Amino acid sequence: MNPESSAQRNTKQRSAVREVLSHTEGFHSAQDLHAMLRDRGERVGLTTVYRTLQGLADAGEVDVMRPPGGEHLYRRCSQGHHHHLVCRSCGRTVEVLGPAVESWADKVAGEHGFVDVAHTLEIFGTCPECAAKAE
Repeated sequence: MNPESSAQRNTKQRSAVREVLSHTEGFHSAQDLHAMLRDRGERVGLTTVYRTLQGLADAGEVDVMRPPGGEHLYRRCSQGHHHHLVCRSCGRTVEVLGPAVESWADKVAGEHGFVDVAHTLEIFGTCPECAAKAE
């Protein structure tokens, strides 16, 4: 197999993963996204989905959430640094800015001599709709 055909196949598969992410709300596991792709008739292997998601995350095209004890979850998000409010019940996700968090992270890093710092923050709770259903 020549390298050009492999690169083209990866581009097609990467496009398929991007496409499913652009039409999907909330965070989803690689396995969920693979099932969605399969349901759409796409021929993309699970290993390729994992590899593609990691590449998209490394390129800043998707956000990765690492819930405690769970597998990585992926979501196509808006550009720029932001954080998430995530409903524990339905998975609804809201992007939020956190200037106080940014200041705190910079201050703590500086106090310890760290530079070029990065962070992620997800706040888990119950959205208004799920809270109303629980009453």
